[in-house]
Amino acid sequence: MNQAYQVELDVFEGPLDLLLHLINQQEIDIYDIPMAVITKQYMEFIHTMQKLELNIASEYLVMAATLVAIKSQMLLPNQDIDEEAEEYMDDPREELIGRLIEYRKFKEAAQKLKEKEIEANQIFTRPPTLFDALVDTKQPVTKGEVSVYDMLSALGKMFERKKWNEPHDTKIERAEIPIQTRMEEIIEVVKRKQNGTPFDQLFPYPSRTHIVVTFMALLELMKTKNVYCKQEKHFDTLFVFYLEE
Repeated sequence: MNQAYQVELDVFEGPLDLLLHLINQQEIDIYDIPMAVITKQYMEFIHTMQKLELNIASEYLVMAATLVAIKSQMLLPNQDIDEEAEEYMDDPREELIGRLIEYRKFKEAAQKLKEKEIEANQIFTRPPTLFDALVDTKQPVTKGEVSVYDMLSALGKMFERKKWNEPHDTKIERAEIPIQTRMEEIIEVVKRKQNGTPFDQLFPYPSRTHIVVTFMALLELMKTKNVYCKQEKHFDTLFVFYLEE
């Protein structure tokens, strides 16, 4: 693969953010995390990133090793406990749970501060204005709540459905695809479908270069509010919509 497309994306907030996403998505009790389930899902995300040859930050790999270690500890048979000494085995998940709870507190606090900032920015004064001409205007489309993790999950499922275990580049594929060009192509596709374009339809070729550039183009279009993604509920099909001005 052309090394120009081996990239590091700054949209990922860290392994704790990914774990919290998985816990919320599965409606898991944060105080009783099923390590086998959460480790499997976390590793699926890591494998998807590796298939795309994204430059995964080392902290994600450290967390992967931590999850595997905790899972292994929990699979060990319980040792006999000395009841007289009242000694109990520590839960190997305890430190991780503490870190997740602390991270969730900071994340929720940051979200509240962000909401207050947005609310404050909407308070202003201006001379009286007639709004009669705006009565019949359309309400703006609300941006979807789909996260980059939902998009990665959709990519992983697409690989499974299409049996693209190892996306590859072919000789007939262009060596380089400008992201701006791919952004324009995506806009043309999603503009034609008012009911949304299924996520999979934006990835028609089993070319790693094409997949990575399309993924990056989608993220950039969402950042610039040209498109938004929507998912009725977790694990449903993800749709991409054009965001009209």
